[in-house]
Parts: sequence; structure tokens; C-alpha cells
Amino acid sequence: MIENFGNITLHHGDCMEKLRELPDKSFDLAIVDPPYFSGPERREFYGQRISTSGIRRVNYPKSEKWEVPGKEYFDELLRVSRHYIIWGCNYFDYRFAPGRIVWDKCNGSSTFSDCEIAATDLFDSVRLFPFMWNGMCQGKSMTEGRTMQGNKKLNEKRIHPTQKPVTLYAWLLNRFAQKGWKILDTHLGSGSIAIACNDLGYQLLGIELDQHYFEASKKRLMQHRQQLKLF
Repeated sequence: MIENFGNITLHHGDCMEKLRELPDKSFDLAIVDPPYFSGPERREFYGQRISTSGIRRVNYPKSEKWEVPGKEYFDELLRVSRHYIIWGCNYFDYRFAPGRIVWDKCNGSSTFSDCEIAATDLFDSVRLFPFMWNGMCQGKSMTEGRTMQGNKKLNEKRIHPTQKPVTLYAWLLNRFAQKGWKILDTHLGSGSIAIACNDLGYQLLGIELDQHYFEASKKRLMQHRQQLKLF
């Protein structure tokens, strides 16, 4: 199934099947967040904390078992993309370029990871982006990521167990992509990258295997585009 929304194309299917169909270097930049272990898709909730009202948690539907990609996936990804940003690089046994991007989640005493790391061939050094992302505690803006958004109504709704904020993708595109570049995401998930590409005018192909999350990310994008029309 393929859905088009202006410069955004969402593809429901197996990313490996799609990658094999694509010509060499058909995308300028792949920004991907592949699963590095199986588990979150089966436990039906993301995180928990004890409060005066007991345990609070965000619930998700069960998904099919996530396939952790191997060498064939990364070989194909690098074949079809001129450049890449690959989240979770520290979990994969693959030789990536030396550039690193560190997303500091500013999550204080949370039991979750303090940061996430991406490998990139766009540069050889390390870049840091602080943006709070800990349950209901989310960063205020791209430039005030260490400050918590005071109005919880402005928070992004969590619809995926490994969701990343739209602001993170917007920062990546603003900082590292060039105008006119074609973007690829092989594991669309919550669709945060689709919203960022929509707002910044980048052409995107987003691929998602799971039917539920494909529909959820599509709905999220449609609602976002409708809100832009209203305002």
C-alpha cells in the first residue's frame, strides 16, 4: 500500500523488499531508527512510574516481532543512499563511518538511557542535541530543549514505544540536510520524520511494515496537515 501526501510518500510493506527495488544512490539522506532488540513491541506499554495515583503507563497494541536488521539491510541502505544517519549504531555489529550524533534526552533520574547515538557519514566529529523526552516531560523547543514544556497540551502524543520527537528530526534536517534532498526512512514508526519533512519541504519515502503503526502514522500526518490548513 502506498499513500501520497504532497512531498511525503508512505509505503506499507517490508523495507528489504523495497530497498532491493531502488536504484543506487536514489536518496540523498537516509535517516533511520531500526530496532536493535525485540521486546518493546510485545509488552504493550512504554515505561511506568509510581505516583500518588499508582502506576501510570502509556499503552500500545501488541505488534509483530521486530526483526533486528543485519549486514544485508545496512549494505542495501548504504547502496541506495548517498548519506546516512542511523540511530542505535552502538547496538549493531557493522562498520559505520566515524561521525556521531548524540541525542541527550535530559531525563534526569529515569531508568531509561540518558541518550541515543546515531552514526553518520556527513562529518567525522560528534554533535550533541539536548531535548527533554521523558514521559510527560518534553522539551520546550529546539533551542530550549533542556527546559520542560510547561503546557502539557502542547506535548506530542506518544503513539509508538520507541517514538522520537518531531523536533529531533527537524533539527537533523535543518542542521545537516540540503534544500532539495530526498529523504528515506525505512522504519517509519510514529511518523515523526514525516511531519518534520512535511513542514520543512523535504521529499520523503517512509516505509513501515506493521499495519497498525502505518495507519497511526498516516493518521497523525493527516491531522497535522489539516491543522496547518486551519491556522
